[in-house]
Amino acid sequence: MPFTIRHRVLRVLAALAFAACALPSLAQTVLRVSAIPDEAPTELQRKFTPLGKYLEAELGMPVSFVAVSDYAGVVEALGAKRLDLVWLGGFTFVQAKMRTGGTAIPLVQRAEDATFTSRFITADPAIKTLADLKGKSFAFGAPSSTSGHLMPRYFMGKAGLVVDKDLKSIAFSGAHDATVAFVQAGRADAGVLNASVWDKLVEAGKVDTAKVRVFNVTPPYFDYNWTVRGDLDPALVKKLREAFLKLDPAKPAHKEILDLQRASKFIPTSAENYVGIEAAGKAAGLLD
Repeated sequence: MPFTIRHRVLRVLAALAFAACALPSLAQTVLRVSAIPDEAPTELQRKFTPLGKYLEAELGMPVSFVAVSDYAGVVEALGAKRLDLVWLGGFTFVQAKMRTGGTAIPLVQRAEDATFTSRFITADPAIKTLADLKGKSFAFGAPSSTSGHLMPRYFMGKAGLVVDKDLKSIAFSGAHDATVAFVQAGRADAGVLNASVWDKLVEAGKVDTAKVRVFNVTPPYFDYNWTVRGDLDPALVKKLREAFLKLDPAKPAHKEILDLQRASKFIPTSAENYVGIEAAGKAAGLLD
């Protein structure tokens, strides 16, 4: 092959190789975001709308919220690269880390998520302690919920309750607000949900506090975070982290976003924060 032809062929091949390397960044034209369905779909959308508009402005690209019907679906969609950014609980982050071979990156958490708690609630005046749950019906949230199942179950065990034997029956409501509805309607003698949703429902007058009350609070643990898939463009990951960390409650538009997220501010997080959650999941037999 003459030198000039060979030279041209090599240049074409080099150009094709460069284009192939550039494809991932070129393909990222929309940021696909979702969240574990720990509340009603309409509430998740309401909470996300101003945050989505803010991220669009910060990133300079469209942001689309993708509703997913269950916790496992969010983890699977992130692992299958159908989602780019997801709001996860501590346990679902551990599941996502395992599903992605350790590549999922936890970006930020609310300051409140470093000392998160769950509230045990009841309308039964005879229930005053966790020991009083023996022989009673009980409602958790979703099976993969950190604050609505895993950590409360873990602390119930620490208190001496054998959950699958000591309780009369166990139900999974599917979401924190649904757990309150279960207990308030008498469908369960007691239940558990995360402290943030309980406070929000009480503030909104959606709980009859003359009937339903908190009788126990768990010790604190790490919980929610915003996680990205590991092969997202590093420059985009950096912009995302910076966008969350820039949210300032002194600015009215930012305060609206933070209030809907029930956050005083966002802070950096890391996978190491969720080692305890992973250990609790394994101890409860919920992780292989």
